[in-house]
Amino acid sequence: MAKRDYYEILGVSKGATADEIKKAYRKVAIQFHPDKNPDNKEAEEKFKEAAEAYEVLSDSNKRAQYDRYGHSRGNGGFGGHTMDMDDIFSQFGDIFGGGGGPFESFFGGGGRRRQRKGSNLRIKLKLTLEEIANGAEKKIKVNRLIQAEGVTFKTCTSCQGTGQMRKVVNTMLGQMVSATTCSQCNGSGQLIDKRPSGVDSSGLTSKEEIINIKIPAGVSDGMQLSMSGKGNEAPGGGIAGDLLILIEEQEDKVLKRDGNNLIYDLHISFIDAALGTSVEVPSISGKVKVKIEPGTQSGKILRLRGKGVKDINGYETGDQLIYINVWTPKRLSAEERSILENLKNSPNFTPHPDASDKGFFEKMKEFFH
Repeated sequence: MAKRDYYEILGVSKGATADEIKKAYRKVAIQFHPDKNPDNKEAEEKFKEAAEAYEVLSDSNKRAQYDRYGHSRGNGGFGGHTMDMDDIFSQFGDIFGGGGGPFESFFGGGGRRRQRKGSNLRIKLKLTLEEIANGAEKKIKVNRLIQAEGVTFKTCTSCQGTGQMRKVVNTMLGQMVSATTCSQCNGSGQLIDKRPSGVDSSGLTSKEEIINIKIPAGVSDGMQLSMSGKGNEAPGGGIAGDLLILIEEQEDKVLKRDGNNLIYDLHISFIDAALGTSVEVPSISGKVKVKIEPGTQSGKILRLRGKGVKDINGYETGDQLIYINVWTPKRLSAEERSILENLKNSPNFTPHPDASDKGFFEKMKEFFH
């Protein structure tokens, strides 16, 4: 089943401000909150759907990528996963508890233990044009913070393991319950009981790991991919952070990328342009032979369909465009000059473009619109 548009889920326009998005999310979340809709699977799914939409649209980088590529930014194991309740109440604690916000007063905090989330890791990954066009699989080394061996935890006595300190206030409308994050355990519900020497106060230690990354075809420079749970672990368990992968596209010496199309400049001699010839040109999949028709004009564009970069959404593949440049020699021998002088006054060598010889802007319009 296709995912709904995130803006549609929250009921906001694409130009909505961060504050408008947050307010819209709170409204939708209140409507479908599980404490308000017990044993209602449909409401639970809409609650998760709204949280997933807010996770993306509340982050300026994720929102920019979503606006450009849609849901596909998360395909192939990168982000875009359906959030579970632990994800939601951990990541959005400022809305669903831990900050004395309107959700806590309305729902009484639900008695949930707030799961902590580990910090994210960020890396840069350089890719060649060939790797971008075909997709790639990379193995990289990262240093992650993981739970150290020998560390034990005990239940926080201040919050009794809930991660929250609740307060009941009697009002004219009845009892109102508010909750704040426990200052002793920072919302984890646990405290370190024992830890070996050399382990920091959070109970974490650094470990080098090799992570296998599958890069989908069609990524572009500046795109950020996310691998859920491959970041630093959280103290005392909880949810591991994400591994954020920033794509750096290495410039190819021969082929130039323009969106999903590839550009190649082909220089041919005046003689080949006049008589016609066949030449081999490089492509992302190897050498390809193309035919130059007799009378080919400089500026003509040849198209190799499907020889470009695959769209990251998987809908289509770009083309390779070959720009013909007729090369004029800068120096001539006496014999060459004499031959050309004899041809100079020939009517056949006088420019007389017809309707089929389109100008530059007409050619660009034809190929890109």
